[in-house]
Amino acid sequence: MKTDIVIVGTGVSGLYCALNLPRDKKIVMVTKADDDKSDSFLAQGGICVLKDENDYDSYFEDTMRAGHYENNKESVDIMIRSSRDVINDLVGYGVRFEKENGEFAYTKEGAHSTSRILFHEDITGKEITSHLLTSVKELDNVTIIENFTMVDIIEENNECFGIIGYGKDGKYIDIQADFTVFATGGIGGLYKHSTNYRHLTGDSLAIALNHNIKLQNIDYIQIHPTTLYSTKKGRRFLISESVRGEGAVLFNSHMERFVDELLPRDVVAKAIQEEMKKDNKPYVWLSMKPIPTEMIKSHFPNIYKHCLEEGYDVTKECIPVVPSQHYFMGGIKVDLSSKTSMNRLYAVGEISCNGVHGKNRLASNSLLESMVFAKRAAQAICGEIKTVTFDDTIKEADAALYANIEKLKEEYKKIVLDEIEREKQSH
Repeated sequence: MKTDIVIVGTGVSGLYCALNLPRDKKIVMVTKADDDKSDSFLAQGGICVLKDENDYDSYFEDTMRAGHYENNKESVDIMIRSSRDVINDLVGYGVRFEKENGEFAYTKEGAHSTSRILFHEDITGKEITSHLLTSVKELDNVTIIENFTMVDIIEENNECFGIIGYGKDGKYIDIQADFTVFATGGIGGLYKHSTNYRHLTGDSLAIALNHNIKLQNIDYIQIHPTTLYSTKKGRRFLISESVRGEGAVLFNSHMERFVDELLPRDVVAKAIQEEMKKDNKPYVWLSMKPIPTEMIKSHFPNIYKHCLEEGYDVTKECIPVVPSQHYFMGGIKVDLSSKTSMNRLYAVGEISCNGVHGKNRLASNSLLESMVFAKRAAQAICGEIKTVTFDDTIKEADAALYANIEKLKEEYKKIVLDEIEREKQSH
């Protein structure tokens, strides 16, 4: 198969990139599961936006402070100053952010000095991603292939000419392309406890390592402080930071508060882990009772409903929560246009690292960052696509190299986990 651009992933970064590419270019999007099974759909809290110029300094400082000042300042500036354009685009695609008296309503989360987060109930990610997916499906130049697993890229002399993978039928195919965009999401499937979908295992990191593509800070992995404690298998259900922004509090086993709930995520997660160890308990308690019942049901209906299904009425009782792997700040190293160290290859969203998050991500910056730099990737490709030619002599991949898929999965997992550990030891 030959196309102009192949995008691996159908979360917000991949979809928004596709929407900003020329309509006269053929685009193939592939995704490892169904097209709505990306972590973008799971995002609860909201999306940050620069409310006005007076908010710039505090927004910049909040992002830097949460990231332990290891952020790329230029990336942070670009993200903040591009935020209003992204919101305008989303409204144009039909996204319905909460409003009060006809104006946007803003909420607050941990480590934010003011309310600057737009939201739709407690399913902001689903609201945004579903509208973007619908818009992409309306494009005649885009083909989406579901349940397709990428196993490698087609590379010659540090140039990427597409990807190799297999579909539902197990047959391997090449998708040759002038440009390739990795929008493959996070790495939560590598961890026992994670808020991510289990199929997100960081395969593109292993592929990058095998092709000497530069990575950055891949040991910077965020633990979310509050996921609903469960002994069931599968991903953990996130209890959004927004609930603490609206007044929810944490208690230890003695029903004593032990931390400022609005500190950065890594600080709160560490405090919870220390309390669990001290009390020899597998969880701590979160109380949403300080939040008015009507607000819980209107602002957090999904959390309210899910907890009821698990046997907890958050309007009347505390719920057990535990920290879980949540987000990946490191990734494939990219420049300010989301270009990797390999020609014709871009990376956007959680799998990329432009340094905007530093060592720890500020709440509700993920959807924004993903879209800001996905659009910049599309713009860079638009400029570059006029000047490149495709090498028609590229050989088709040898499917026999990838025949033992279970062995390959384990190899990729080991490559990524070993590199994360090596990076940890290098600090």
